Amino acid sequence: MPVDRCRVCGSDFFKKPLLRYANMPGAAQHLPDAASLARDRGIDLEVCQCSGCGLVQLSNDPVPYYREVIRAAAVSDEMLRLRREQFGRFVRDFSLSGKRVVEIGCGRGEYLSVMAQCGVEAFGLEGSEEAARRCAESGLRVEKGFAESGFRAADGPFDGFFILNFLEHIPDPNAALRAIAENLAPGGTGLVEVPNFDMIVQKNLFSEFVSDHLFYFTKETLTATLARNGFEIVDCREIWYDYIISATVKKRTPTDLSPFRLMESRLKENVLDYVRRFEKVAVWGAGHQALALIAILDLAGRIAYVVDSARFKQGKYTPATHLPIVAPESLRSNPVDAVIVMAAGYSDEVAKILRQEFDAIPNICIMRDFGLEPVKGLRPEGMQNRG
Repeated sequence: MPVDRCRVCGSDFFKKPLLRYANMPGAAQHLPDAASLARDRGIDLEVCQCSGCGLVQLSNDPVPYYREVIRAAAVSDEMLRLRREQFGRFVRDFSLSGKRVVEIGCGRGEYLSVMAQCGVEAFGLEGSEEAARRCAESGLRVEKGFAESGFRAADGPFDGFFILNFLEHIPDPNAALRAIAENLAPGGTGLVEVPNFDMIVQKNLFSEFVSDHLFYFTKETLTATLARNGFEIVDCREIWYDYIISATVKKRTPTDLSPFRLMESRLKENVLDYVRRFEKVAVWGAGHQALALIAILDLAGRIAYVVDSARFKQGKYTPATHLPIVAPESLRSNPVDAVIVMAAGYSDEVAKILRQEFDAIPNICIMRDFGLEPVKGLRPEGMQNRG
């Protein structure tokens, strides 16, 4: 059944299709012969655009053979020269020599054989049983299958992949790209290529709409689709007389936040060492950073109270740690030996207030990004806080 919303982000199409074409070819492959001509019927193509991510796509069903790849362009001598240079550079740039690289939708192995000549262990994934068989007969290692949810390649995980002019055929590109990412080693890289809709628009190439191609990617919509499915964009450019968008990608890995733990440990040791030196300590600041620091640095039983000049916070308690939040005047009625200022961008201003209005407090320090900084005197007017 025709779809009424984006196959990638799920947003509604704009209410009015961009274009409608009647009596169009139902397929660009498996052309009718004389015996089947009487049964051949044209179809209506409806070109729509997602109102959310902007991706242009057909609302039509995919062609029955979308899992299989036939590429006439691969036999072009000029295209083969381009691929040899491109694949060689890809292998060099990402140190893939001797490593496992898979082509998703390898057809009869036209490009896979070129990649194999570049010094990698080349593997293929192909939905056509006949094409996979022909690859095997040519000595290529090809698995019959399709990149979709739950797919696990027999020869994976791979260090690199390439999918060339195939993504635009696949009705669920999210599932396909996620499956590719799941079959890559950490940090795996890839080449993703699709027809260039930017150029189609620029040159008004209305004949480029075909039932086989469900999607019409621009640089923007291609990179957005790749990013939402687990890939970082290394490079994205137009190639082959601008007919093709070629994106180089890298499998996204979790951000390394281990330095946070090192900083936490260092600050905790610094602050606890400071607090132990005094009988009674207060914190000035009940902003989100101070509340987090009090909890993370385990200050709940070591701090008398928290000072904040915001009236709506006074009389309340710090969440999770349950320290009383009081007005600045409490520093006079309930004096302390030291104050730790945790007021982020206002810390220098607070330190100035403490020195001018609460000069009886003998010890004041500011929480900076590098630890506690003692306040020995007034800081120059306008100096910015580093913490």
